[in-house]
Amino acid sequence: MNLSDLRKVTLKKHLRIRFALSNGMECIVNEHGIAQVPALRAVPSFNLEDELVRVQTFVVEAGGGRDKDKDKDKGKTAIRSYTREQMAALAQAGAAAGPAHDEHDD
Repeated sequence: MNLSDLRKVTLKKHLRIRFALSNGMECIVNEHGIAQVPALRAVPSFNLEDELVRVQTFVVEAGGGRDKDKDKDKGKTAIRSYTREQMAALAQAGAAAGPAHDEHDD
């Protein structure tokens, strides 16, 4: 599992995935597939791909989807903790879902 896999999952399932870095900071991959380290104030001395290899626990936030008018629980998010193995399975399931758009001829 790599950062690209997490990005695909967040885009397809409209999730936020958070995980702790070895330096005490936290990385958030938002529902747009963008990885952010909010506490970062300068050029990082680490590589997120390398940090991701060491991560054992992920926090996944669901909710706050695009159709908020249809949600009865507006503003509420479901938060769940995943192990590395569970996250890898979720990432594999997201990758196996195929392209997010329909194929067509031009």
